[in-house]
Amino acid sequence: MIFVTHALPVNAPGEPPVTREALWDGLVRKANNALPFVPSMTECTVTARQSDTVFDRDIVFRGQAFSERITLEHPHRVVFTRTAGPVLGTIANEIEGEEPDLVLRFSFALTVTGEPGGSAGERAHAEQMTDSYRAAVAATLDAVRRIARGATV
Repeated sequence: MIFVTHALPVNAPGEPPVTREALWDGLVRKANNALPFVPSMTECTVTARQSDTVFDRDIVFRGQAFSERITLEHPHRVVFTRTAGPVLGTIANEIEGEEPDLVLRFSFALTVTGEPGGSAGERAHAEQMTDSYRAAVAATLDAVRRIARGATV
């Protein structure tokens, strides 16, 4: 199993301040349509809604197709549970801290189909995936900051 956690401060010098509410809104938007937030994602379609806080989507990330169940835990966490695809498990996007010192943390607990835990193949996938997911954290924050500046994403 691959475990990764990565956190970045939300409010950066020279950028408009991002409130918890604005960050939450950005995470909800990303859950519904990640394309403006995650450059490595080329498709994102909501396929079913179980409630206002739980829905399913299909995505293509780095050329691989996945299905995910999204759970919105207002106002602090969005959980993506991979239900189909070559890498299964859970991804959490969490808002930590208090304004103005908010932090956005992404955490992953994933398994690679067909790769034994701790194998060279799993480690290689973990290295590649870690870089992609760290880039996704930064890209998500960049998109939220663009929204805070009044841009449309």
